[in-house]
Amino acid sequence: MEKLKQIFKTPELRKKIFIVASLLLVFRVFATIPIPSVDFEKLKMLLSSSQLLGLFDLFSGGGISSLSVVMLGVGPYITATIVMQLLTMVFPYLKEIYYEQGEMGRAKFNRISRYLTVPLAALQGYGFLNLLQSQQVLITPSTFDILRNVVIITAGSMLLVWIGELISEQKIGNGISLLIFAGIVGRLPQIVKSLYFNYSPSQITTYASFVIMAIVVIAGVVFVNEGERKIPVSYSRRVRGNKMYGGVSTYLPLKVNQAGVIPIIFAISILLLPQFLAQASAFISPDFSLTFNNVVNSFLGNHAIYSLAYFLLVFAFTYFYTAITFDPSEISKNLQRSGGFIPGIRPGEPSATYLGKVINRITLFGALFLGLVAVLPNIMRIFTGVEALTLGGAGLLIVVAVALEVKKQIDSQLAMRDYEGV
Repeated sequence: MEKLKQIFKTPELRKKIFIVASLLLVFRVFATIPIPSVDFEKLKMLLSSSQLLGLFDLFSGGGISSLSVVMLGVGPYITATIVMQLLTMVFPYLKEIYYEQGEMGRAKFNRISRYLTVPLAALQGYGFLNLLQSQQVLITPSTFDILRNVVIITAGSMLLVWIGELISEQKIGNGISLLIFAGIVGRLPQIVKSLYFNYSPSQITTYASFVIMAIVVIAGVVFVNEGERKIPVSYSRRVRGNKMYGGVSTYLPLKVNQAGVIPIIFAISILLLPQFLAQASAFISPDFSLTFNNVVNSFLGNHAIYSLAYFLLVFAFTYFYTAITFDPSEISKNLQRSGGFIPGIRPGEPSATYLGKVINRITLFGALFLGLVAVLPNIMRIFTGVEALTLGGAGLLIVVAVALEVKKQIDSQLAMRDYEGV
């Protein structure tokens, strides 16, 4: 309570919080405005029969369940960012921009990502609308209607990217993450309502067990999300003129969950791909498209096979994304340039090899934990038999990670204000 009082007593911080809250409110308003020609009864049936579309709805902030003008959420921008990071492995120019040109390079990199978001949003929107049309969720749409809806939802995605950047400028959390966070939290009243009306006295043990397990899982997510391996680093002493530099010891933090929720987004994209391919193949052969679609639905409808595939994809992509974002050779070179070294390890290639071994070992635990949390909702459904009791998954990881990030940024701004006062 003292911290909250301190936050709202600080005029600058209070103003930033109100700006962020207003922008999130604008997002939630747009998330309730549907595109034209939607059969909501068939949409509800489609979402209830597809776990994958439910996950997609999660990342869109609930935009899919209402087929709103922002139904794709910030998904296209996240995809564009991931594609750009993958391209840094192929094109040295992009790698130089991202890693070596500092803040100006990052700004240029983000600008290119925003340009790439527009065609990706249009393609994703067109593919998704075709899927809805095949399920008769859209009421007799003409070619003009499809193109109009593609333009609307592409503009909606770009609007959310802009809102996310406005939120990030306030330095109270990452804007894109907060938009996803707001969409997930916005679903809580509906979940609580469903649990309340479906409750029966015979289920009191199930509900109590769920609450206890929820506390344990949230604590575990916080523990792993904040967990890190500290690699000691020492700096040699250097004399320049009459001054001596270096001679200090610090550490290099390696996070257990280095990849965050990106592997889950990758896995969902891969699992969604067969459905979109099945719809796209209708242009070549309607019969083949129908057969392909039935095979995909039977695969995804099996909880055990779906959960196993989801777990393996998350596990593999955790290693893959960590390898992209954490380059032991580059870190070893930067340490050597600044006169730093790991005690007991020679600089250069031996240091890179050592860092590679350490990151592979801690990523193993992070990948197993991430995969387990991702499939935890399916496990809860199997054991409890209650659809509303879904614990874990991408939503929980995002909520915990964003809440911790916002807390840290607010604490840093309060600490800065205390120093200014002194």
